[in-house]
Amino acid sequence: MLQFSALPDLPTNPSSPSVLVPTMGALHEGHSALIRRAREIAGRQGIVTVSIFLNPLQFDSASDLAVYPRTLEADLLLCSGLGVDKVYTPSPEEFYAPDHSISIVENSLSRTLCGTTRPGHFEGVCTVVLKLLNALRPSAAIFGKKDYQQLAIIMRLVRDLCVPVEIYGVETEREPDGLALSSRNLNLNPEHRKDASRIYGALLSARDIRETGEQRREVYLQTARKHLVENAPSEMGIEYLELVDRETLAPLAKVTRPALLATAITYDKIRLIDNIEI
Repeated sequence: MLQFSALPDLPTNPSSPSVLVPTMGALHEGHSALIRRAREIAGRQGIVTVSIFLNPLQFDSASDLAVYPRTLEADLLLCSGLGVDKVYTPSPEEFYAPDHSISIVENSLSRTLCGTTRPGHFEGVCTVVLKLLNALRPSAAIFGKKDYQQLAIIMRLVRDLCVPVEIYGVETEREPDGLALSSRNLNLNPEHRKDASRIYGALLSARDIRETGEQRREVYLQTARKHLVENAPSEMGIEYLELVDRETLAPLAKVTRPALLATAITYDKIRLIDNIEI
């Protein structure tokens, strides 16, 4: 039998809502918004659980995993201040058996966007999320739309594998200058942090084209790319900039249905993602 030394007690009343907010730690106001939404769904009588687990399976780079912020003490204080009922904080050794050999693979939605540049990433995401849902058995789970592809894949996971949980997506929380809140923002140097506001500005500039009735894919991408590269520091790079169908995440030739403009930007080795619905 699997042993989870930090596994919270499961709710004794199955009719009482139990809502999970999965995180990798380094919590910020974006996570706070997820927790507040979880409380709304759970109500006063329900249980809100936050998992804090830096999942090694979803990192395609050991160096990226090594520099990911770890702020457990501050994270626990934030959870306490927001009235979280339980916090689940296993170590990788507790969470994964040393000879674990089963993982979950998604073969459609993960073929675009982050899936093209991060081999194995979504296999790690699907595996950890399914394991968390099985271990904690919440009635609902909350994810942010900043990781839009992740949200879409998890919704597909729940649908295809008949997992009895409702998935909620929450809008992206942003800094005053528009930069999407992310734990990785802590690793940006001051110059790059100031410059990173260009990411959301580029997405907005492209989205505004829709008001003209424009449908051509290349116009949206060219507009966003121009704003991304104009006077950008040499350390800034575009990993991808893509216009996809919001449901299938397949590239769109024309904006004739709900679309998503998504990008991944790097500053040196710091990787930031963002998106906007069109």
